[in-house]
Amino acid sequence: MSPTRTPLVLLANAHEWSARSLESILGPAGYAVIRAHTGEHALERARAMQPDVIVLDVALPEGGGLAVCRALRASRHVSVSTPIFLTTTEPIPRRQLFDALRAGACDLWAPPVDAEEVLLRLETHLRAKLDADRAREDSLVDAETGLYNARGLTRRARELAGQAARHNAALACVVLAPALSSADRIAGHAAREPAFEAVISQLTVALRSAGRGSDAIGRLGRIEFAVLAPDTDASGARRLGERLARAVEADVARRAGGAPPLKLRAGYYAVGDVRDAPLDPDELLARATSALRAPPGDLP
Repeated sequence: MSPTRTPLVLLANAHEWSARSLESILGPAGYAVIRAHTGEHALERARAMQPDVIVLDVALPEGGGLAVCRALRASRHVSVSTPIFLTTTEPIPRRQLFDALRAGACDLWAPPVDAEEVLLRLETHLRAKLDADRAREDSLVDAETGLYNARGLTRRARELAGQAARHNAALACVVLAPALSSADRIAGHAAREPAFEAVISQLTVALRSAGRGSDAIGRLGRIEFAVLAPDTDASGARRLGERLARAVEADVARRAGGAPPLKLRAGYYAVGDVRDAPLDPDELLARATSALRAPPGDLP
């Protein structure tokens, strides 16, 4: 196996001798190992480091290996293709093995551990994981929101520009993001992932409901969303941006249950006739983003 980077293993085990035994197998085989000693620590390190392989002890303090495995499988930071293995120091009853598999583990290991078997199993699962990672990197969809990602938006901009050119039609791009105070609020939530995810989820749902059927909606960055709007000129783009911002703010306020209001800013760029425009369709996104970031007095 020749991965493009050193595979990273998160090894969560409170028993030093057991952890050292596994690390002595993984290190010489080319794996980088990071350690965790409790369930909470394992969850924190998985969020921060996004390891390629996770090995959890069943008797892990603060949660236990099974509960931590289930939490990791439910986390957006751990892909479904990330192999998770559980370890135990006792013989494995059939029921315990089934419990581990139901929790999302690939296998449950007990001593004596066969080093060659461990490495062969890891290699097989890691190949599948890295292959899935490459597929996600080439995807056109943002995994968290289900909307287009930046690559997908660029592809759709070219497709919509081609359609508009055939009909001498207009095409606009509107980019929305939280205003400064709201952006600070979201940045503060980033350290508390469930709260941050709730805000992004609310924005996603609100944009889906407020957008038109012909619009292509996607996520450009951490908190920036874009709408590609066919048959929309500059005045229409401005109205669309204002309408989307109002609709999203109202929808988020309705769902937030007393949380501080979310205010949005919008920037746009539009071409009245794509066939006659010297603008490359990829620049629609860039110019709309520049308009979003410009001082209010500089907006077109």
